[in-house]
Amino acid sequence: MVPNHSIGYLNSKNKNECYGCEACVQICHKDAISMKEDSEGFRYPHIDTNKCISCGKCNMVCPYEHPPISSEPRIAFGGYHKNPAIQQSSTSGGAFSAIVDGWCDKNYVIFGAAAKGLIVSHKYITDKSQINSFRKSKYSQSSIGNSYAKVKTFLKEGKKVLFSGTPCQIAGLKSFLGNTDQELLLTVEVICEGVPSPHFMRKYDSYMQKKYGSKIKKLDYRNKNKRKWDFEVMSTLLQNGRYLRKDRWFNPFWSIWLAHLMSRPCCYECSFATLPRVADITLGDLWGVHLYCPELYGKNGGASLVLCNTKKGKSAMAAARQYLSGHKLDLATACKYQSPLRKSIDKNPQRKDFMDDLLILPYEELCRKWAKKPTFQLLWSKYIWGNRQKVFVWNILHSKVKK
Repeated sequence: MVPNHSIGYLNSKNKNECYGCEACVQICHKDAISMKEDSEGFRYPHIDTNKCISCGKCNMVCPYEHPPISSEPRIAFGGYHKNPAIQQSSTSGGAFSAIVDGWCDKNYVIFGAAAKGLIVSHKYITDKSQINSFRKSKYSQSSIGNSYAKVKTFLKEGKKVLFSGTPCQIAGLKSFLGNTDQELLLTVEVICEGVPSPHFMRKYDSYMQKKYGSKIKKLDYRNKNKRKWDFEVMSTLLQNGRYLRKDRWFNPFWSIWLAHLMSRPCCYECSFATLPRVADITLGDLWGVHLYCPELYGKNGGASLVLCNTKKGKSAMAAARQYLSGHKLDLATACKYQSPLRKSIDKNPQRKDFMDDLLILPYEELCRKWAKKPTFQLLWSKYIWGNRQKVFVWNILHSKVKK
C-alpha cells in the first residue's frame, strides 16, 4: 500500500501525529529507525536514510496512520481486591492483579511497565508471583524496546500473553501484530491523561541531589500512606535512605501536570482517549465512588474501575471476580467521572511558555512560577469535609435506613 504522505509523523514530521509507541522501530528489519529525544524530552522515530529501503512497513504499522479496530465497553465494574496487602500495594484497588490471577493459569507471559529509578521500560515476566514490579502507576512514557516482537514470538509458540500499557501502546502492539493470531492475547490498558515531559522529574532529581546530597532511588507517584488513596501522596526514596512524602495539593508535579502544561503534543488530540476503546480491558481509579457507589470506597484503601470492552475481556473479568469485592456499575455513570474516557486533554495555551522555562529554570524557581498553591477552600474540602467524611456520614444514614 502506498503510504499517505499527509498524515503520520514519519511522513509529516508533525509531532502531534506521533504517539511514541515504537511500532515502526520494531517492524524495520533493516534497523533503519531509532527513537531519539527532542528538546522537550519526548522520543520520536528517526530514520537513517542510508539504511532505509522505502518498503513502507513502518507506515503500515503506525497506529496514527492506521488505527486498529476498537470496541464499545460491554460492562463496567467497580471494586477492590479481597487481599488487603494487594490492595495496599496497588495504585487503585488491585484489579490488575486479580485479572492476572484469573487469566494467567499456565504457559503464560505478562508484559508491563517497570521502573528503575526514573527510568521506565516495558519488561516481561513468566511467573506472576513477580507481578509487583508492574503494580503502581508510572507517570512517564515507558520505553517499549522489543516487546511487540517478543509478544509475536510468544503467541506463535502457543503461550498466553497478557500485555498492559497505555492505550496508544496497545494500539501500537495491535498494529504491529497485524494478521497474527491474537486469540491467546489479552490487552489491558490504563486510563491515561497524557504523559509528562521527563525533564520535570530530572529537574526534581537534580534538586534532591542539591538539597539532600543524593539521587532518587525510587519514586512512588501514588503512595497510599496508610489508606490515603484519594490524597495521591507522592513518596520519594533517595539513595542515601532519606524518605519524603507530599500530598497531591502541595506537590508541584500534580499541579503542573494536571494543568496540562507539559504533556506530549499528541496527547492533546489523542484518538484513543474516547469511547470506543482499543484494549480488551480498561483499568482506572474509581473516581466519583463517594458520590454514586460509596459502599465501594473501602475506607479509602483504593478502588478500581474496570471496563470490559470485548468478549475476551468480559471472560477474563469473570475469572477475576473471585478475587474482587465489588459489583457491576451503570456504564454511563462510571464514564461520567472519567474525563479521559470521553475526550483527550485540553491544551493549555501557556504550554510553550512553560516548556521554555522547563529547559532553563532551576526546579525551585520553576515551581514557584508555575505550581499553584492550594486555596483554603480546597484544603477544607479535602481535609475537613473530604471524601472520607462524606462516606462516613453516608454509612451512618444508610445504617439508620436499614434499621
